[in-house]
Amino acid sequence: MMKFQNPLRPFSHPLLATVCLVGFSVIGIGWVPLAADETVRTSSSAERGYRFLTEHPVLTSDFSQDTFDQVWQSWPEPLRRQAETATLQERRAMAFERYGLTTRPDDDSGKPLQYVVDDDGTWTMNCFSCHGGSVYGKSTPGAPNNRFALQTMTEEIRSTKFKLGRPFSRMDMGALFIPLGTTHGTTNAVVFGMGLMSSRDADLNVVNTPPTSFTHHDMDAPPWWTFHKRPYLYIDGFAEKGHRGLMQFTLIPENGPEFYRENENAFRDVYDYLASLRPPKYEGEVNVDLAEQGRVVFNQTCAECHGTYDRQFGGDDWTYPNRRIPINDIGTDPVRLKALSVEGRKKYASSWFANVGQDDQQDTIVAPDGYVAPPLDGIWASPPYFHNGSVPTLWHVLHPTQRPQVWRRISEAIDDAKMGFSIEVVDKVPLTHPDVAVRRTYFDTRRFGKSNQGHDYPDLLSEDEKNAVLEYLKTL
Repeated sequence: MMKFQNPLRPFSHPLLATVCLVGFSVIGIGWVPLAADETVRTSSSAERGYRFLTEHPVLTSDFSQDTFDQVWQSWPEPLRRQAETATLQERRAMAFERYGLTTRPDDDSGKPLQYVVDDDGTWTMNCFSCHGGSVYGKSTPGAPNNRFALQTMTEEIRSTKFKLGRPFSRMDMGALFIPLGTTHGTTNAVVFGMGLMSSRDADLNVVNTPPTSFTHHDMDAPPWWTFHKRPYLYIDGFAEKGHRGLMQFTLIPENGPEFYRENENAFRDVYDYLASLRPPKYEGEVNVDLAEQGRVVFNQTCAECHGTYDRQFGGDDWTYPNRRIPINDIGTDPVRLKALSVEGRKKYASSWFANVGQDDQQDTIVAPDGYVAPPLDGIWASPPYFHNGSVPTLWHVLHPTQRPQVWRRISEAIDDAKMGFSIEVVDKVPLTHPDVAVRRTYFDTRRFGKSNQGHDYPDLLSEDEKNAVLEYLKTL
């Protein structure tokens, strides 16, 4: 598999570079021949897509570099005292660590991957805020940002602006009424999309609508490196994949219908960038014999939903069934499924995003009955697990009755034995801890929308079979 190290060179892996020279690309299921000029276009458009995401703001700005450099003044003690005696660069590093930000790979500018920072030092959130995290400490575009502290960061930026007499942004004000995320690494992103869509007509004109009530719930961002396999978007697979659908989260009032027409080609490039991504390769030790046993067990018991990943002779042979599992069967937390109303899905289906009225009008599932089993490429690199991020390791996925109720990540390092976060398990969240950022590192699966129940299928396996499957998942 491709190890994506340089985001500006999505085809830098030797195997994929060879593939490009002979004019092939991975599209759909199996290998599909491309004309030489189309191969070049796809490569260059992917590079443009990355640059667009990191260099072109599509939202209103969030704050200035000066505000960010003074945010430490809103931190609790003793962290504030530590920052006061630190250098500017040390303070920035502390802020990056506190808020789950990373620098850009192969880029010595010091700019965050998660924000567009212009020449005037204005910071504007981009898609990498949720979809550009680290894989056990290594900045990786396309990886879920499982440390993103959006709510904490917004609160402390707002407090800093107040002290400095700076104007508040829409995010600063909105966070007072809409929760941005109750646990670091998860966000209320789906509700953002629903709320923004509710005030638009089919042609994306802003319209006056009565206040709408939404079910707030945290979600774990999916890895982008499975995008090339999935024909539909979102965990319930209700929206057919397309470059227009990727633009939904830019629906701020300042972006009128003309914005979407003018930027459509740019998001075609973003689509190509997402489709070019592949997961990193596991660099630890793999017991080849045990992994082969796990492959056999996986193909017999898991592939029906998650597909096959058999690779031999230097190729990349796979299947992906895109199978939606009824909620009564899968048994995972149902809040996300129920939060999106049929009316809301119908509104999306009848909009410009779904190519309404065109020959290529998309097929939107307005009443899905469950969640789609995702591809498992790079699954070892994208903890936590389940759509709400409630399960910290693959070992816990395979051992349903031993999943912790309340846990928190304690290290960037991978837990090689259980494959996922290194965690501590506690009885309850320490609500009296003076630092809200620390309190939000704890995941309490008893809270609304955060259940870790369901997906009990591994209980049909013996312990030896589970160990073999766990070893096999390292190879995906």
